[in-house]
Amino acid sequence: MATARAEGRGLTALASAVESALASGATPPALSLGDRRFEWGARTYVMGVVNVTPDSFSDGGRFASTEAAIAHGLALAEAGADLLDVGGESTRPGSLPVSVEDELARVVPVIEGLRARTAVPLSVDTTKAAVAREALRAGAHLINDVTGFGADAELPRVVSEAGAACCLMHIQGTPATMQQAPRYDDLVEDVLAFLEDAIARAEAAGIPRGRILLDPGIGFGKTFEHNLFLLRRLNELRVLGLPLLVGTSRKGFLGRLAGGKPASERLAATLGSVASMAALGGADVVRVHDVAEARDALAVADAIRRGEDGGALYAR
Repeated sequence: MATARAEGRGLTALASAVESALASGATPPALSLGDRRFEWGARTYVMGVVNVTPDSFSDGGRFASTEAAIAHGLALAEAGADLLDVGGESTRPGSLPVSVEDELARVVPVIEGLRARTAVPLSVDTTKAAVAREALRAGAHLINDVTGFGADAELPRVVSEAGAACCLMHIQGTPATMQQAPRYDDLVEDVLAFLEDAIARAEAAGIPRGRILLDPGIGFGKTFEHNLFLLRRLNELRVLGLPLLVGTSRKGFLGRLAGGKPASERLAATLGSVASMAALGGADVVRVHDVAEARDALAVADAIRRGEDGGALYAR
């Protein structure tokens, strides 16, 4: 009997391994957000960043007022953003949480203003169920949680009840502590394990697997070398069979690679990173501050990745 049970466990593990291997080569099913349909694998989509915070690392609070944030979001939509990600709480290294009341006051009016003037799907960058609930009521389609549903146990249920989508990100620690001394035994395996747990929390709350995106969390509890290693190995996260959303825009490791340039001067480095990811097939969505420029870079990188006309011999 014991031998039979052991063999059963072995077969279960083998079946799981085969299923994962097959998933890694499969294109995730399409996702509908509002009246937009995202066909994963067709091209790399662009998420535009709308920071409604006074202390953003990337724009120094330039769009902290409701009117400025709405105008900025509309400009990003006009520039070709496929989604807009609205955030009312900074998650830069060393940042501290803001109250629910403050975050709601920043985010909800912007969601309402954008929803009234653009059909581009709206994401809200929050870790709080109370904020997510009101943002979804105001017209948001996706909740982007940098803790992978690890901070607020009510958040998965809120997303599920609204029929919304979610993006679950990997982080080590919290924004206040994540860059103090990040370390891993096996970076890719640790990120995979974290994301598998996040997916389990989402599915347990009733969120369909097809409405989940994953984010490896570049810069969130990772050293300079961790970021580069993970970007090079993004395709290994395909084993989870879900679309990948990756944010490198204006981040510190790019500044270091560009000779110490500040966030405001990291456009070229950002474009290098998103083009590399697209050419390697490592991301389905890139989260960026500079939408028009990213769209141009991605058009080139996606075309190179899809190029198939190598002459008559290749057509056989």
